[in-house]
Amino acid sequence: MNAQRTRLARLVVRDFRNLANVELSPPSDGLVVVGDNGQGKTSLLEAIYYLQILRSVRGARDQDLVRFGAEGFFLSATIETDRCHEIGVGFERAGNRKRVRVDGVVPERLSEALGTLPSVMFSPADVELAAGAPSARRRFLDIMLALTARGYLGALQRYRAALARRNAALRESARAGRGSAASVAVWEPSLAESGAVLVRERLAWVAAAAPAFERLCTELGEQSPVAMRYSCTLPGAGDDPARMLASALEAKRPSDLRRGLTHVGPHRDDLAITIAGSDAMPRDLRTFGSAGQQRTAAIALRMLEARTFSERTGRAPVFLLDDPFAELDARRAANVLTLLTRDGLGQTILAVPREGDIPGSLTQLARARVTAGVVERYQAA
Repeated sequence: MNAQRTRLARLVVRDFRNLANVELSPPSDGLVVVGDNGQGKTSLLEAIYYLQILRSVRGARDQDLVRFGAEGFFLSATIETDRCHEIGVGFERAGNRKRVRVDGVVPERLSEALGTLPSVMFSPADVELAAGAPSARRRFLDIMLALTARGYLGALQRYRAALARRNAALRESARAGRGSAASVAVWEPSLAESGAVLVRERLAWVAAAAPAFERLCTELGEQSPVAMRYSCTLPGAGDDPARMLASALEAKRPSDLRRGLTHVGPHRDDLAITIAGSDAMPRDLRTFGSAGQQRTAAIALRMLEARTFSERTGRAPVFLLDDPFAELDARRAANVLTLLTRDGLGQTILAVPREGDIPGSLTQLARARVTAGVVERYQAA
């Protein structure tokens, strides 16, 4: 299926991080933003990505995104796919209030506005997807599947709510000095039902994407076989995850009561990434992979994310490249661009510190310079 390219036609940013007042109309093929570190180029990309997930890509609180001295921030975009859409997000520090409009209408739930501006962001910080804690990989899966798998977001919200209540009951029991199994068990049916949706969708995506992940790592320049699998706290969960999770929660209840925390479920699972050594045995990439190998795996995951958006939604995302080649050797950087172009590189917003950092295949893009939070278009020399 040929995905419809998404185009960011107009962007307005007010008082977001260190950006006071930005208005941009990027060309259909994209834009290069040049600026020294700390001037605002990453903030600009984060502002664009915010319009997809309605929160910070870094996990920062909304109040921490407001420019120093301002009362709130405002973001808006005009998006062109098969038709034109507009989205606006305003946040007021006083009262911690966030308001969203899509095509002039306030949605009943914020979740209805998610994915209005499809985008995938590549940055050096992505190495955490391969080298960091399991929570980084779970967040990667949750964001991607919440935007592309029907029912996933609702199940995720229900699971987190039930998990918070079960954990609260566990802590209360621990404080009281006596385990109240009934107050804990009451949340387990909801956990099992919603958790089963998460496990099924994650397992299905990983099973379908694993062969492509291995091929991408090889094409990006990795000589040792790299693989991924879904590491689940429930053995055999693929057969009947709801029943398996319900049984596991019941079995773990006594120890959870003693520890005051839920120790089984998709919130404890991982996207395990391995690399084969000279003996062909797979080993944890976090421990045994080099920085370059970890970066390669992270980039492959982002490429798969972009493919998933295109295949499942029919809309090719905007590509946000935050100096993505800074820690790659020339060969791997060239391979990344070759593969992105082969897959169909959509509108691209590239942020780099210097013009000399612009890859040759992207030098045709229009230019903008960011200095102290001010973004201005200019002509390339």
